[in-house]
Amino acid sequence: MKKEDIEIVKNLLANPKKIAIIPHRSPDGDAMGSTLALYHFLKKINHQPIVISPNDFPGFLAWLPGSESVLVYENEKESVTKVLQSAELVFTLDFNALHRTGEMEQVLQKLKVPFVMIDHHQKPDNYALVTYSDTSIGSTCQMIYEFISSLGKKDLLDKTIATCLYTGIMTDSGSFRYPSTTSTTHRIVADLIDLGVNNSEIHNLVFDDNSFNRLQLLGRALQNMKVFPEYKTAYTTLSQNELDEFHYKKGDTEGFVNYGLTIKGINFAAIFIENRDENSIKISFRSQGEFDVNQFSRENFNGGGHINAAGGKSTLSMEETTKKFENLLTKISI
Repeated sequence: MKKEDIEIVKNLLANPKKIAIIPHRSPDGDAMGSTLALYHFLKKINHQPIVISPNDFPGFLAWLPGSESVLVYENEKESVTKVLQSAELVFTLDFNALHRTGEMEQVLQKLKVPFVMIDHHQKPDNYALVTYSDTSIGSTCQMIYEFISSLGKKDLLDKTIATCLYTGIMTDSGSFRYPSTTSTTHRIVADLIDLGVNNSEIHNLVFDDNSFNRLQLLGRALQNMKVFPEYKTAYTTLSQNELDEFHYKKGDTEGFVNYGLTIKGINFAAIFIENRDENSIKISFRSQGEFDVNQFSRENFNGGGHINAAGGKSTLSMEETTKKFENLLTKISI
């Protein structure tokens, strides 16, 4: 983080303020972990922070300390809008373009207060007074750790903050498997464990709390999988009817896309999930090696993310979307 930006933030935080902390729509472990970690930190330095999520977060993250205080814009638009309008400072974490907040973008664009962006995705928009952007860092939670350290407040880290940070680092690193996991990441994680983080319990809470319906849904996704060895690619689909059949809940499909990459010789995986309410297909892409799914998604599916993990969206039907995807495979090198 640049010295001049650190000084600006220090000045912004010099006096108690009402502060809104915003994750992206459909927040994951890194988004919720980073926003809640910052929430607990700001409370410790006498601010009045509140985390405002554009929509509901997955149930497997509801155990995170402070999650019960999170406001959900989609559930209470009028009252949450008033809270946003009363904010004196806004932090946006784990995203770098306001459209990633969905409908809430309209409210955020009208606010006349400073914004601070902390994010690790590519090509940030220019809406914040302070932009702390670093695509080489594997998670926003790691950036929050370094942000707090840059402010000279590392001594305020405690088990609660560390628990939130560990959750985001663990989930966004694929349990420390992805290439963005560095020696620095491990040193930070060691520090968090020294603060009292129960790393094995967190892993169980996030990954091993399955319902029977979720396992059946995973089974269906695996049954639907198509493999293209000649293109080193595998993809699967889930229709709205299939989601309904197995009583889908938010977060149930988390990690499903990664199963394609476990097949020998496969370096590119995708999952296409129908959302009938939004008349769209939600897409997740994952890759191993040098194939850039961020660029692929930006160019073809109105999305983006990281080199090895990205999301996208299609307004075509499932059949048309997967056909488009298969056609694109003939034009790329993986």
